[in-house]
Amino acid sequence: MTLAQRSSGEIENMVLGAAALGGPAAASRAGLDAIFRPKSIAIVGASRVRGSIGAEILHNVMEHGFTGVVYPVNAKADSVQSVKAYPSVLDIPGPVDLAVVVVPAPFVLAVLEECGKKGVKGAVVITAGFKETGPAGARREQAIVACARRYGMRLIGPNCLGVLNTEPGVMLDATFAPSFPPHGRVAFSSQSGALGLAILDYAIELNVGISHFVSIGNKADVSGSDLLEYWEHDPNVGVILLYLESFGNPRRFASVARRVARHKPVIAVKSGRTAAGVRAAASHTGSLAGSDVAVDALCKQTGVIRTETIEELFDVGMLLAHQPVPRGNRVGIVTNSGGPAIMASDACESHDLVVPALDPATTAALKSLLVPEASVRNPVDMIASATPEAYERAVQLMLADPNIDSLLAIYVTPIVTRPLDVAQAIVRGAHAAAESLKQLGLPPKPVLTCFMGSHGVPDGLRSLQEGNIPSFMFPESAAIALARAARYGRDLMRREGKPVDFPGVDRARGERAIATARERIAGAGCGNCAACGGCGLESEASDALWLEPAEVRELLAAYGLRTPEAIHASTAEEAASRAARIGFPVAIKLASNTITHKSDVGGVVLNVDSADEARRAFDGIRHQLVELGRGDEMGGVLIQPMVRDGVEVIIGVTREPSFGPIVMFGLGGVHVEILGDVAFGIHPLTDVDAEELVREVKSFKLLEGYRGAPPADIAALEEALLRVSRLLDDHPEILEMDLNPIKALAPGHGCVVVDARVSIRR
Repeated sequence: MTLAQRSSGEIENMVLGAAALGGPAAASRAGLDAIFRPKSIAIVGASRVRGSIGAEILHNVMEHGFTGVVYPVNAKADSVQSVKAYPSVLDIPGPVDLAVVVVPAPFVLAVLEECGKKGVKGAVVITAGFKETGPAGARREQAIVACARRYGMRLIGPNCLGVLNTEPGVMLDATFAPSFPPHGRVAFSSQSGALGLAILDYAIELNVGISHFVSIGNKADVSGSDLLEYWEHDPNVGVILLYLESFGNPRRFASVARRVARHKPVIAVKSGRTAAGVRAAASHTGSLAGSDVAVDALCKQTGVIRTETIEELFDVGMLLAHQPVPRGNRVGIVTNSGGPAIMASDACESHDLVVPALDPATTAALKSLLVPEASVRNPVDMIASATPEAYERAVQLMLADPNIDSLLAIYVTPIVTRPLDVAQAIVRGAHAAAESLKQLGLPPKPVLTCFMGSHGVPDGLRSLQEGNIPSFMFPESAAIALARAARYGRDLMRREGKPVDFPGVDRARGERAIATARERIAGAGCGNCAACGGCGLESEASDALWLEPAEVRELLAAYGLRTPEAIHASTAEEAASRAARIGFPVAIKLASNTITHKSDVGGVVLNVDSADEARRAFDGIRHQLVELGRGDEMGGVLIQPMVRDGVEVIIGVTREPSFGPIVMFGLGGVHVEILGDVAFGIHPLTDVDAEELVREVKSFKLLEGYRGAPPADIAALEEALLRVSRLLDDHPEILEMDLNPIKALAPGHGCVVVDARVSIRR
């Protein structure tokens, strides 16, 4: 029986079984070279019927000048579009580097088997009908991936638009898109085929030169991380754009992107910013975090430039593809109209850019150049009568100013000047300024323009494009793009972070604390009455097991996280005597396996100064719970010495399904969710990540010592964040953690975890 005669189900079972024995093949650059720089292509499913996908892909390959050999594969035709066709890949006489597969989904696996036997190194599966359609499609997709890996073949797709490479030595258009972009240094990966069509049209409209374009579809094999690694060392790629619907393996993406972004700008737009429903979180951290928070944290830590929209993605890409990265956030603005300059200034200030005062020498030179009615302060308004020569000289003067890191030139079309003349003048001024800076041993500064109005502007835009100066329709768009680029410039200048190890960590002690918790519930159920209705039996509705206070203290102590002494009391008399043993004043807190936020139920009494107050505190907590109908959830109280000094902060952890652990830092205490002054980082944290997390919150001024208040031990907080990250590395079963509040004491005195809750996966 031949392969083509077997049912798709039989082939799937054969291939899945083989994959289970052999395992996936290692990713190879050679496989991606075969996809992006093939010397020969087989188009399996090539059609004579124009308008069909198989016909359009073959037409595009030939129409746009592919420099290699093309083999149409069609079992029912001797030739397709005047090119000799073959009934199977196996019948092709020469070697095949790349197979583009456009056959119905049930036949894709058989085609890939034949490709594997032929020695094809790369495949692009255009066909839909895989995991996006449900379980049967997912199984079909697993089978084609297993087949590709068994033969060491890299696979793009399925369910994709295809790939293209505009390099003159390749000229590959293996897509069914109706347009082919100009050649440039921008590589683009899109997870959406339909959006990819629009993206290519937009690139042509903006004259953004594309080096590579790939629609990765379902990402069954080749992922965004693979493409980043491939483009990292490609001299034809200067900027990388990504449209993402998911990250696949966020930890690998973070590792690769962190490295690549230090050499090439990586700009990403991520869809799915909001969730239809957010799970009910049992911790402060869980209620404040979310998947979009995780995306922001990942991009921030890796240096990836995140944009809000596709338009912004191209705006930033257009800027960084043609202009140098800003070395600061100080912007000079020159215009012939005051209104747009004011709008530009507002937009700059709103996005962390600064519109500074010019150097006095620059101001004097501008004053001698321009008419008396002009404003020579930044923004410089040359008024409507400004000539092209005035633009040229003003651009040169402002780019030479030591107070300026980048320049935005705004032009509103008046009757007295032509846009083309002004555009050419700006290009001349920018190039002359770059040459002058070079002679002084200084780097060039980015120049952006905003040409507003319709009359004659296209001529000006073409001239700017030829001069590699990006132009924007409105000043706000230019400001946002420049702000993203300036942030990237700051990222490039910061030192590279590194993980920090702590020799004194006692991992075995931490494991014993978690093992004790598991043993505790082995015969008694989960104890999570809120989830199981109070029956005491394990509930499938909750995957979380909350550690008891003593177990939490043991776990934290194993990782060098200091907690105050704590004694449990089951009665009011015990509370009085044990509080006296610790020494007044004390804090008395509810002990409960089910109540997360103790303050919400009156479960925290501070500054208890006597035995009588301790008794009253115990009875008051019990009475409050009874009033709420939750008296049976009280498991006694914990008594701790009061930690009066220090600033209250929170360190928390929650586990986001797609990203794993997210670490939170911020202003702590009972109002943490109301104030929301928190910052997030993706685990694992480096030393630089910890430094930035602490400084990102608005309340950092409190830690420095605000208005005469004593400063806090900031270094100890950074160390605490890194110790928590190490704890997460050693114990991946941890689901949520709230260390709140942590008292940050005076410099040199460390910090103390006053209260903590930890849950682990059951």
